[in-house]
Amino acid sequence: MKTYYKILGILIITLGLKACNDFVEIEPPKSQLTGAVVFEEPSTANAALIDIYTKLRDKGILTGTSVGASVNLGLYADELIYYGMLNETLSQLFDNALMDNNGLVQQYWNESYHQIYCANAVIEGCENSTQLIQTYKAQFIGEALFIRAMVHFYLLNIYGDVPYITTTNYEQNRLAVRLSKTNVYEHIIEDLKNAIELLPENYLTQDRVRPNKAVATALLARVYLYNENWLEAEMTSSSVINDGAYVLEALDNVFLKQSAETIWQFSPENEGFNAYEGNVFIFSSGPPPFVGLRNEVVSEFSSEDLRKSVWIKTIDDGENTWYHAYKYKQNSNTGTSIEYSIVLRLAEQYLIRAESRAKQGNLAGAIDDINKIRNRAGLTNTSAITTQQIIDEIIVQRRLELFTEFGHRFLDLKRTSKSDNVLPLTKAGWDSHDNLWPIPLNEILSNPNMTQNSGY
Repeated sequence: MKTYYKILGILIITLGLKACNDFVEIEPPKSQLTGAVVFEEPSTANAALIDIYTKLRDKGILTGTSVGASVNLGLYADELIYYGMLNETLSQLFDNALMDNNGLVQQYWNESYHQIYCANAVIEGCENSTQLIQTYKAQFIGEALFIRAMVHFYLLNIYGDVPYITTTNYEQNRLAVRLSKTNVYEHIIEDLKNAIELLPENYLTQDRVRPNKAVATALLARVYLYNENWLEAEMTSSSVINDGAYVLEALDNVFLKQSAETIWQFSPENEGFNAYEGNVFIFSSGPPPFVGLRNEVVSEFSSEDLRKSVWIKTIDDGENTWYHAYKYKQNSNTGTSIEYSIVLRLAEQYLIRAESRAKQGNLAGAIDDINKIRNRAGLTNTSAITTQQIIDEIIVQRRLELFTEFGHRFLDLKRTSKSDNVLPLTKAGWDSHDNLWPIPLNEILSNPNMTQNSGY
């Protein structure tokens, strides 16, 4: 009977395949396969893990679609303007008037914890497997730990104190309590350190879609930055920068699938498809059908800054002018995929190291890192001299370099305590409690241990 279920499980996966997905050599199962049998074979265990990457790419916070953080945290902060049809969910978001029953608030929470549950299932299944050899166990558990840490990172920075879920046990999870920011970060750091120990040095594929040690290290550098652990942030980002596998590309090449700047990315569902971001941000005539860049964002770029001409597109009808993000330039099937959705890239690591160096008084080192980003954009070396001038310049460069990429702008304003001063300048509905999203109403009603954020 055990052998029968093993064969049946593999057949379910095999029969569910269509065109090969670049995440792995086989596609994820079309129906969710559960039970220990999945983790008796590398192919089925691998498919269970790849199914999580598909979920990350297509749903929730990290998707490049219209429901992902690149769009919605851009609308929530001061990057994007909403031009679409009347929509209560998005109107609440854009006007900073979120309610605890908002569909997006619920969706981010549910999708994220579902992705975490799936990662925990992989960890538990691999740990309990008697058939998988240690090499496979290390790879799969390392990836699942990275995923768990990444998703919790965004949950923490959107909702504030959140449960850190490390099991598939329903009874434990349904009564989970919110942990403090400090405790959540401790869990994230622990997971990432363990992932780094387990993951291989090299990518499994040339497309850099499966995490290796450098991918987990890059996220750890960001976590240290957010924790103001300056020395650790500098050392960790330096290990990625000095890896030798990553190079700052010319601006035209940064978001191509073969970019040497990419640390981690999602491949499209099928060959010929491209990153979702192109479909979301690009429009050819005005008024924009969905979202456009705020004029305030565009005006921050100097005329000499090549990012303005390469990464921003101007649409003009003779009377009005609109702008859209043009980092991703493909919004149709190109036969052969050209652009993947890039989640982590080298430029952020230079900016992390610059800030951590400045905070430690290594101004020369910080300036050197800033100038690498500026010079790539066609700008001369920074004129910043003092510590505060250098830190201010880093924040400016983070805005100009990382706009419309997974909510960096909003999260930077929060972590530097600037949101309450900056966002009211462009967001009429902004209030201090908006720094955190509300805990979903359904979660409050179903879990007696769950509390609500102040102001909701």
